[in-house]
Amino acid sequence: MTFEELKKITSGKETLTIEFKSDVKRLPDGELVDSLAAMANSKGGMLFEGVEDDGTITGLCKAHLDVDGIVPLVENRTTPGLVVSVEKIDCGDGVYVGVVHVKKSKLLIATNDGKYLRRRLGANHKPEVVAIKPAEVQSWQSTLGTYDPSEMIFEGVSVDELDPLQRVRLRRTIEEYSEEKSLLKLSDEELDKALGLCAESDGALHPTLAGMLILGTEKLLRKHVPSHEAAFQVLKAGKVKVNEFRRKPLLEIFEEFKMMFGAQYSEDEMEIGLFRKGIPNYDKTAFREAFVNALVHRDYNMLGCIHVQFDDFGLRISSPGGFIEGVTVDNLLTAAPKSRNSCLADAIKRIGLAERTGRGVDRIFEGLLKYGRPAPDYSESNSSVVTVRMLEAKADTLFVRMLMNREDRGIDMPIDSLLALSALRDGELTVQELAAVLKKGETATRGVIGVLLREGMIEQRVEGKVHVYFLGKAYHQEVGEEVAYTKMVGLSHDRCTNMILEHISNHGKITCSQVMALCDYTRAKAKAILNEMRNMGRIQMNGKGRWAYYVAN
Repeated sequence: MTFEELKKITSGKETLTIEFKSDVKRLPDGELVDSLAAMANSKGGMLFEGVEDDGTITGLCKAHLDVDGIVPLVENRTTPGLVVSVEKIDCGDGVYVGVVHVKKSKLLIATNDGKYLRRRLGANHKPEVVAIKPAEVQSWQSTLGTYDPSEMIFEGVSVDELDPLQRVRLRRTIEEYSEEKSLLKLSDEELDKALGLCAESDGALHPTLAGMLILGTEKLLRKHVPSHEAAFQVLKAGKVKVNEFRRKPLLEIFEEFKMMFGAQYSEDEMEIGLFRKGIPNYDKTAFREAFVNALVHRDYNMLGCIHVQFDDFGLRISSPGGFIEGVTVDNLLTAAPKSRNSCLADAIKRIGLAERTGRGVDRIFEGLLKYGRPAPDYSESNSSVVTVRMLEAKADTLFVRMLMNREDRGIDMPIDSLLALSALRDGELTVQELAAVLKKGETATRGVIGVLLREGMIEQRVEGKVHVYFLGKAYHQEVGEEVAYTKMVGLSHDRCTNMILEHISNHGKITCSQVMALCDYTRAKAKAILNEMRNMGRIQMNGKGRWAYYVAN
């Protein structure tokens, strides 16, 4: 880091990733270690030793000029040992600042005196170091993926206390949904061990958290898993029509919520060839995957209720606990499958309630996109809750017909292609804009574009140095909109030029917006042809900006 870069950073304020520490009165080693451990348990960042809270550079004290000693100091005073890197910046006149770089840790870091710390924004909107409470440690570790709460053994509970009716329900679920029918041949004890529902401790079998959630009685769950609760709500015009809360075992909740979902489910019919196809208001697979995800991946160390809520806009499912480390709203479709409760997730997959490949989110997206509806919205999610909203929008019957026709010919439509075509229905897009839709890099996005170009589902045009993509001839043939395609691409450059001149001849002038409407052009392409006609001396521009208009030269 240069002195100029240092001055730029210190001219701003402290953030969750930037901390200033005064060393005028010799910064205590313990305070330095605490701050760095808290930073590692949060987002990582940089600590500037020798800088006041207001950003004034006062420098390191003489005892701390050898900054290399910070590295072993921090590693020896933390568990597991935190590795940092340090550099010393010469500020002139014998003044130096130490910059300690710390990465976000994949393990929860404790100080040697047993403190778990993190950084957060205080009530005054300034960053502060606070303790991670004992009850939060397991939640924090499960979010990092270093601890599986669902493997926790309840040593005070005997397997004999588990509900035999839930065992019947478990075997019935396996028979109905699972591909592992061999599980049905196992005894109860063998099945419990195979699914991780029970484990040995001190020579006896006891249920794990996964076992309690699947086989426990409601009484056991209320006592030992007080965070477990799910609500099914229907709100219409601001009035509560249904408001049901459950603390029952997971499989029983799944069955009851599935029935209540059925009361909100409806279908419209459309003709495809000689057959009639039902178009649902909500896709059953998308609902099942979203609800099972909420049950399986929620944070059971955090009090709170899973909500399945229907309102005037659609369906909203939320569960306590943010995304696990490494998963964000932007990489949901590309991140490697992870679970906060791996033992529970594996059991639910093996009995058939969830996608075995771990790509349940893909099924949620497909459940909406294949009917031409908007993609599921996860934007309401934050560090303490994951929320998915599915809008009850009208299905695009032409889009559905296209997909059905392709399915009949054995042609699959991958999720990325569905996303791209769905976005292009609203207009032309560039590579960068499609990359934002697909949540992928430009290289991967060009791969998706290449496949669709080869199939003729999309086409491209060049505007200056920019490639713009739009729905192609094959797509319009699939949906039966050949005329719309001809109208879109049939307006040749010369014809559009003549139409612009004809409009000016009849009305005296034309604006960029009128060219867009006249030629079905984007604003960029309309401006390009107007500039070309100006350079050729055929028209001239009067006015500026939004008030600009064009007349014959």
